[in-house]
Amino acid sequence: MDFKLLTIQDCPHGSAARELFSRAVELEGQDPVLIAAREIGSDEEAKAFGFHGSPTFLVDGKDLFPSTSEPAMTCRVYGTAGGLSGLPSLESLRQAIQARLAA
Repeated sequence: MDFKLLTIQDCPHGSAARELFSRAVELEGQDPVLIAAREIGSDEEAKAFGFHGSPTFLVDGKDLFPSTSEPAMTCRVYGTAGGLSGLPSLESLRQAIQARLAA
């Protein structure tokens, strides 16, 4: 499995996203050391990576929270039980990882 976290420079959720992703990957029996981080620095990179905002969580190159929006250098929001947030919930991230692992 290839785990990747994509962010933009100065993402206010970058560190928390890394911790959340590490925890979710570990809870799914995978080694969080395998998570690669990449900073997206241009609109061209955003298009090339299918980047729909920071943070973006990928497994084997697939966005765990697919979006129909255009790739963009922007912050991203996730729907949670408490409303919109800059991070998905641990449970929704785990469910998305489980779905990719099963695919």
